[in-house]
Amino acid sequence: MSSIVGIDIAKNSFDIATLQTNGKHRTKGKVPNSTTGFETLRGWLEQHSEPQAWIVMEATGIYHEALAEYLYGLGYRICVMNPAQISSYAKSQLQRVKTDKTDAKLIADYGLRHADQLRAWQPEPKATRQLRALLRRLTDLQEIHRMEENRLSVADANVQPSIQSMMSHTAAQIAETEKLIRDHIDNDPDLRGKRDLLVSIDGIGQKTAAQLLGELGDPLRFESARAMVAFVGLNPRLQESGNYRGQVRISRTGSSRLRAAMYMPGVSSLSSNAAVKALAQRMREGGKAGKQVVCAAMRKLLHIAYGVLKSGQPFDVQKALAH
Repeated sequence: MSSIVGIDIAKNSFDIATLQTNGKHRTKGKVPNSTTGFETLRGWLEQHSEPQAWIVMEATGIYHEALAEYLYGLGYRICVMNPAQISSYAKSQLQRVKTDKTDAKLIADYGLRHADQLRAWQPEPKATRQLRALLRRLTDLQEIHRMEENRLSVADANVQPSIQSMMSHTAAQIAETEKLIRDHIDNDPDLRGKRDLLVSIDGIGQKTAAQLLGELGDPLRFESARAMVAFVGLNPRLQESGNYRGQVRISRTGSSRLRAAMYMPGVSSLSSNAAVKALAQRMREGGKAGKQVVCAAMRKLLHIAYGVLKSGQPFDVQKALAH
C-alpha cells in the first residue's frame, strides 16, 4: 500500500495516482470534484493507501479546498504544493506529455522524492476564508468599475447613461463590501486584535492590514519573517553562472495579490516610517536603484508585521531601528 498519493485537481474533477513497488503507477481518472467523488476517493484510498498516507496536491485557486478539508477530516496528512514547484519538477523530468493523469503521476513522484520536505496542511479558520472571499470580491468590483470608467471616456453619448448607471451600481457595491470587510474584522476578536497590531505600524493602514490577514491567513504559521516574505514573492534572487553575475531581482514566486497590496505602503513608508526610511537611506548611499529601495521597504514592512504579531506588542520604532 502506498504512503504517497498524488492528486491533480480541476474545477469539476480530479485524477489520482500512486507509484507501486513494480515501478508502475496505479491511477484513477476523472473522479467528480464533489461529495460523491470524495466518497469514491475514500474507498480507493482505503484499498490502495496507508491510513496515514501523504496526499499531495497543488493549490488550484479554491478548487482543492473542499477535497483537502475532507481528507484532513479523515486523518490523512495533506500537503498543498505551490504549482510553480510541480511545474519546475516537470521541467526537470523533461515531461513531454501533459494530461490530468500524467500530472497526478508527476505529483505522486514528486511526493516520493521529497517526502522529507512535505509540509502538513491544515484548514484555515472559517473567519479567514470569509475575509479572503470578501477581499477578492472587492478586487473584482474595483476592476469592473475601472473598466467602465475607461469605457466612459471614449463612449458615444447614447451609451454613456448605461455606463454611468453601471458605475453607480459598482460604486455602491464597493462601499458595501468595504463595510462588510470592516465589520467582519471588528466582529472577530482574533482578526480584530491582529488588525490593531498591524495598523500600529507606520505605513500600514486598515486596507493593507485586511489584505495581509486575508491572504496570509495566520502569519505566525510561517517559521520566520523570511519565510513569510518568500510566500509573498519579495525575497531577493541572484542569478550567477561561472563568471556571470546577474542583477538581484525579487523572485515573484508567491502571492501577486500581496505584492500589489504592499506596493503603496512600501512607497509611503519611505517617508512615514523611520525604520524604513533609515534602511532606504543606507541603500541609496550604496547606489541602489529606486525600485530596489521600494522592494526593500516592502520586505521591511513584512518583517515588522511578523514581529509585532509574534510579540503581541504594537510597533516600536526604536526596536525596529535597532534591527
